[in-house]
Amino acid sequence: MSQDLKLGLIGAGRIGRLHAENLVHHVPGVELRWVADVVEEAAAGIARELRIPRWTTEYEQVLQDPDVEAVLICTSTHTHAEIIEAAAAAGKHIFCEKPLALNLEEIDAALAAVEKAGVILQVGFHRRFDPHFRRLKSLIVEGTIGRPWLLKITSYDPAPPPIAYIRVSGGIFLDMTIHDFDMARFLFGEVEEVYAAGSVLVDPDIGAAGDVDTAVVTLRFESGALGVITNCRKATYGHDQRIEVLGEKGGLFAENPLPHTAVLADEGGYRSAPLHYFFVERYREAYIAEMEAFVAAVRNKTSPPVTGLDGKIPVVMGYAAKRSFVEKRPVKISEITG
Repeated sequence: MSQDLKLGLIGAGRIGRLHAENLVHHVPGVELRWVADVVEEAAAGIARELRIPRWTTEYEQVLQDPDVEAVLICTSTHTHAEIIEAAAAAGKHIFCEKPLALNLEEIDAALAAVEKAGVILQVGFHRRFDPHFRRLKSLIVEGTIGRPWLLKITSYDPAPPPIAYIRVSGGIFLDMTIHDFDMARFLFGEVEEVYAAGSVLVDPDIGAAGDVDTAVVTLRFESGALGVITNCRKATYGHDQRIEVLGEKGGLFAENPLPHTAVLADEGGYRSAPLHYFFVERYREAYIAEMEAFVAAVRNKTSPPVTGLDGKIPVVMGYAAKRSFVEKRPVKISEITG
């Protein structure tokens, strides 16, 4: 009898497809048994392409299968908390994409359900698994640069998402900057205070939808260290993701990895490869490592590397940033958590 870990995928959109492909092709010892999506062709299409034996338009069917040990929740954000609670009640371990929800009360209810059921919950902050950023973390923990003083995170997308997505995303701070909030905590620890400024510079329709497309966020950590996050929905040259750290003994830099390192030199100068255009290519290794970590946590019954609390705190930080932007003042995290 196979000892493969049996999984169900709930949500067959872009990120669900990515996880499914990685599980089938790159993560040994698992069996992707189900795929569910409210769009019938999305579920059936992935099942057909990846030879997943079962598909459905009702995620409850996945949870009712006694052989399924864990599920991946890759649906629209507003459904996350509901499905987490249902999966926990069914005794399934859970991987859920960020954010857990846009409402803090819903997040608390979902985390309470997970704790009551005693199941594992890992949240999808894939950048923690990027080998370049993990190296930064290791060097900081090892004391290579002494006490960290300053953190600078650059995070630009190559193009904005559709306006329909912007309207339901929760805004740039809860949709885009949330990854950077998590990375800031991952590298420097807990944040005490947030100050955010934003503008509509890329597309006036984003402003009409009630959001900004360009933002700068400053952070004050509990350690006294300071951080700066710069975001923009559009960088014409690609997916720009860089981190810089300054400490008492030196600096650390994680630059953008390139598709190749060949450089062309001619009368026009020196030309290297363009950046990876989108996050799927940029974080290919990270997404695979993320799935491997979840599978290992379930198999070994250990705490996952990105917990439910890790999923909640960046949402709190996002609300602090939104309040700061609206009220034009620094906002302490304690003002959001009470």
